[in-house]
Amino acid sequence: MATSLYSTHCRSLATSSSSSASFQPSPFSSNPAYLQRVTFSHRFLASKVSLKSQPPSYKIPVHTQQQEGAVAASVTPVENGTSHKQLNAELLSVKSPRESLVEDGYEKDENESTVSITVVGASGDLAKKKIFPALFALYYEDCLPKHFTIYGYARSKMTDAELRNMVSRTLTCRIDKRENCNEKMEQFLKRCFYHSGQYDSQENFAVLDKKLKEQEGGRTSNRLFYLSIPPNIFIDAVKCASLSASSGNGWTRVIVEKPFGRDSESSAALTKSLKQYLTEDQIFRIDHYLGKELVENLSVLRFSNLIFEPLWSRQYIRNVQLIFSEDFGTEGRGGYFDHYGIIRDIMQNHLLQILALFAMETPVSLDAEDIRNEKVKVLRSMRPLQLEDVVIGQYKSHTRGGVTYPAYVDDKTVPVGSLTPTFAAAALFIDNARWDGVPFLMKAGKALHSKGAEIRVQFRHVPGNLYNRNFGADLDRATNELVIRVQPDEAIYLKINNKVPGLGMKLDRSNLNLHYAARYSKEIPDAYERLLLDAIEGERRLFIRSDELDAAWSLFTPVLKELEEKKIIPEYYPYGSRGPVGAHYLAARYNVRWGDLGSDIDR
Repeated sequence: MATSLYSTHCRSLATSSSSSASFQPSPFSSNPAYLQRVTFSHRFLASKVSLKSQPPSYKIPVHTQQQEGAVAASVTPVENGTSHKQLNAELLSVKSPRESLVEDGYEKDENESTVSITVVGASGDLAKKKIFPALFALYYEDCLPKHFTIYGYARSKMTDAELRNMVSRTLTCRIDKRENCNEKMEQFLKRCFYHSGQYDSQENFAVLDKKLKEQEGGRTSNRLFYLSIPPNIFIDAVKCASLSASSGNGWTRVIVEKPFGRDSESSAALTKSLKQYLTEDQIFRIDHYLGKELVENLSVLRFSNLIFEPLWSRQYIRNVQLIFSEDFGTEGRGGYFDHYGIIRDIMQNHLLQILALFAMETPVSLDAEDIRNEKVKVLRSMRPLQLEDVVIGQYKSHTRGGVTYPAYVDDKTVPVGSLTPTFAAAALFIDNARWDGVPFLMKAGKALHSKGAEIRVQFRHVPGNLYNRNFGADLDRATNELVIRVQPDEAIYLKINNKVPGLGMKLDRSNLNLHYAARYSKEIPDAYERLLLDAIEGERRLFIRSDELDAAWSLFTPVLKELEEKKIIPEYYPYGSRGPVGAHYLAARYNVRWGDLGSDIDR
């Protein structure tokens, strides 16, 4: 079930500086609307070619002859009487096709293109803890192009040496090969530079552009900007980067971090503003949960195993649970969190994206657009969430084992009397032929009893089960359940019923278990590694399209507005508990028991 089923090792990138071939520059090439790229995905069978609008072509005078795709050097015929010395001199003067192209300045070998990655907001926690370590891991695995440069950009005053020192403290030799790690670190850090500037200054970005060109050395330049900054300055940064630091002869792409607005209106306004300076194909909206190994494996599990696909419908599945829990609170980040809350922070994006991947119909191919089309169909088939199908909670102070844990409102960055939920549970429904009537239950919360993320698929009871009496009144104990544990300690296991050895007829539940740590010696890559590599390759399968985002917000915006307008008071639950009691009543209304609360949980 490993994703290598439709992938090759990314070392194929080591011999080429980019997975995109760029066209000859034109007078319009600095305009994002005319940026072109031919994208060849090295890691998927469904290779994709994405063409932007093409400017007028220009004829290139080259001292070569092209015949049916072959390139031959022009050679002057040798006349009779030519001496051996003259012949040798003329033969040596004959240029190879590559030399002729280089001499005339039209070298198009992909080794002569480069990728420049600019981390905007390089001094922030996300950049230090996730982005730079992910880039180093890609470099260590030879997944980055031969010619690449990494630039940190932020308002903080910092030298190149100070950036390298900051980054070096977060890099680890966690890669499974481990040899020459320190040497690799030094080589990686030499590729890292820093430029200080304001996010709304075209002049500062123009200086960055000059520095990038110095590193690119006249090669075809491809540029990736990662916006690791607050959403209120997205547009300023995109405007300046697009107008002052776009590639003139390659592709330009921008990775945008969530949150993508607070509701349908703000999200649409953000998308409209971004599209003033970028095309949709240049915008990579990142949701790091889509890059997690077990989420990636979800479609492989379903579509490449005959035993599951026939069961993947209302006929056999009783309910689906998507559960996210953290065993810690906001811990000083309450100011940011209070503006969004747990529904916007986790449910509207992470969990809803997993739900769409889980419930979608079989796509035409593994092409990004085919997969995203199916996800959009699922989202548009869902009922808007109703207030009666939502339970919200907020953690309160609790003392356990002599240790007192603070309440959410004890966080000094949280406004006094805040009603922002730190826990939410919801029941959602998909009104289509496959899933009609099947409850999809979501649950997400902070300061709970455990940390984890998982998908639980509870199957229907066996009709006329001969062994019902062996299970007593608790028929749920006889229910098969498929569990996909996204994190931590990744695993996929199926709960089945079996007979306990012995003379009597005693039944037991056992797990058919694929435990990743036991099955695979290779360490699982971080989600950011996969997503950064996809962005460099132009693979959009795991990024969110604008219509997908609109459909997601349309489900949650009405209930979010109702919660805020009516000032619904959240149910308080102790720090470190299993959450509000109301979540159990919500599940019981649909004849469901939360699967993560049983005594037989395999951790």
